Amino acid sequence: MTEKVVAQADPQWLALIDQARDWFSGPLGQLLLREEQRLLEEELGRFFGGYLVHYGPGAEPPPVAAQIQRNVRLGAPLPGVEIICEEQAWPLSEHAADVVVLQHGLDFSLSPHGLLREAARSVRPGGHLLVVGINPWSLWGLRHAFTKDALNKARCISASRVGDWLNLLGFALEKRRYGCYCPPLQAPAWQARMAGWERLAGARQLVGGGVYILVARKMVVGLRPLREARREPMGKLLPLPLAKVNRRNSQD
Repeated sequence: MTEKVVAQADPQWLALIDQARDWFSGPLGQLLLREEQRLLEEELGRFFGGYLVHYGPGAEPPPVAAQIQRNVRLGAPLPGVEIICEEQAWPLSEHAADVVVLQHGLDFSLSPHGLLREAARSVRPGGHLLVVGINPWSLWGLRHAFTKDALNKARCISASRVGDWLNLLGFALEKRRYGCYCPPLQAPAWQARMAGWERLAGARQLVGGGVYILVARKMVVGLRPLREARREPMGKLLPLPLAKVNRRNSQD
């Protein structure tokens, strides 16, 4: 079954995901994932339900939600992926998941709109969709424009644009968070020097963080209002004659 899926998959998409996974396994990718892990664990800790679905190119085990019974990972045929599928063909029924996490899925995608629609379709009404992306208005986004490694292939879609897409898909944006304010430098000495800035900027949620996390809730579809029963026009109300009381009989 796996060989059949791989044979039918788009080779360009497979190559993109493979390159992205290699980059996230490197020093800079690991730096991003560590910061994201902390932020995602904080957000996922408040959700509960039956299923959490994770999609993304990273090789590291994705963060889990303690109050969700089952965590499922789907995507390209790579180690750690439990359900193999293409980005626009998730083998999930509609409203199947309580929480869906797209961790850099939009960054490394051939069709971000199609992937986001597929993820949105899988979230139940009242459930949540979390989108993690590289912030184009950051030093990491600037590096993306000039580097020649796999980060150059990332789309780096802005948080505001993704928020607009989510709104069109019937989601209400509940929270926007930024993280990884350290510059994209591999030297451990520089990372240690910037640790204080990371805490300060993170506490103030400055918009220059290397990554953003959008937390959106799928709006519950309202019930269709019932039509009022048609009332037939009534005739004029005519006063009825009052019955006269026979006092003589009433006194007997």
